[in-house]
Amino acid sequence: MAHLPLIIFLICFVLMFLLRMPIPAGMVVACVMYFLTDGLVKGYSFIGMVLGNEGQLHLVAQKSIEAIFTNTTIIAVPLFIFAANVMNAGKITEYVFGVCKGLVGRFPGGLAHVNVLASLVFSGMTGSAVADASGLGKMEIDAMRAEGYDDGFSCGITAASATIGPIFPPSIPAVIYAMLTGASVGALFMAGMMPGVILAIALCIYVAIISKKRKYPKSDPPKFGAYMRYLAKAIWAILTPVILLVGIYTGIMTPTEAGAIAGFYSLLIAILAYRILDWAGLKQVLIDTVRGTGSVSIMIGAASAISFIFAKEQIGVRLGAWIMSFTSSKVVFLLMVNVIILILGMFVDTSVIQLVMIPILWPVAEAFGVNIIHFGLIIIFNMMLGLSTPPFGMCLFITSGISGTPLKDVIKEIWWPIVVMLIVLLIITFIPQSVLFLPQMFHMM
Repeated sequence: MAHLPLIIFLICFVLMFLLRMPIPAGMVVACVMYFLTDGLVKGYSFIGMVLGNEGQLHLVAQKSIEAIFTNTTIIAVPLFIFAANVMNAGKITEYVFGVCKGLVGRFPGGLAHVNVLASLVFSGMTGSAVADASGLGKMEIDAMRAEGYDDGFSCGITAASATIGPIFPPSIPAVIYAMLTGASVGALFMAGMMPGVILAIALCIYVAIISKKRKYPKSDPPKFGAYMRYLAKAIWAILTPVILLVGIYTGIMTPTEAGAIAGFYSLLIAILAYRILDWAGLKQVLIDTVRGTGSVSIMIGAASAISFIFAKEQIGVRLGAWIMSFTSSKVVFLLMVNVIILILGMFVDTSVIQLVMIPILWPVAEAFGVNIIHFGLIIIFNMMLGLSTPPFGMCLFITSGISGTPLKDVIKEIWWPIVVMLIVLLIITFIPQSVLFLPQMFHMM
């Protein structure tokens, strides 16, 4: 009977996915069932647990409220969600795409290179892979389709490049990781720069190889004068990541304040500089932001209760003892983490992986002497890989949906980009300086 509450919790968690329940609601239900079962096993009355202080059912609400309202770091999440929604609604993404096309569109497979570079630039504005895939994605896929690229390839490279978003700073998953582990948000942001750039370069190498093989076209280079005039008009949008990153790394603003600046600045240029966001558009931006924030907040609150359950059941301690019983190698442990997260990423939503697995894995990683910032980038990169991994990668569904391309065609073309991302994952896993070089250089660790 001692393990019955945990068994009930795990059953509820599995049922959440099988019954396709909304993830936030499913996480809360699993927590409530755990505490109810725990109370009943200990002989508490059902009425006492629901209306009184018997058992620990009240801890679900208590832990959730503490996680959402007492952690100032988490305030950055809705601010970056708002900024991403403004940029997509305000068509700022069009200027990002246009500038990148003028820079790299002239090479063979030019628009695929534009796809990757635009994702790198856009990632410096929002920190969201979904915002990238849904905002830039439609424009990129339509442009590539018009120039004769295969639909499956266009969707595949769009899904893969969108994963750069939460790796390169700012990054919403990095903010959540910092909340769960106590890591420095600024150091995590700085650490994500090199992996983001390495991934972009690796994807461009893949694009160059496949474009030469399939004879994909290149775009006509723009006339210098016309491009400079366009660049002058687009400069307000391009300045967004510059303002954010310089502000954070010079200490002028905290990452949370940077989220506020990003939202305000994007709103300002969408309304005043480009005049492309009306009241109806702003209303929809606010509605989408509230929906996204509500979903994330409930998951974070439930994750706090889940962390309490894992601590109470000593899951991390047991897992650590089990792993150390057959290996004392940090290399083997990191390989195991990569395999576990990659497999989970094929079937489970990335937000659930982060919120549930980090409280379990981080104490074990700490026991192996893994750097907290290095481990964070390994986890974040793994989760982003999951967004493009069949059968349930979110970016695959988004690119398929917005383009009308059959999902099987997208999945057929995503495998080589996945191989590229796996190679980069191995680089950042086993060459820690690829992650830690910049934070150490700027004395952020």
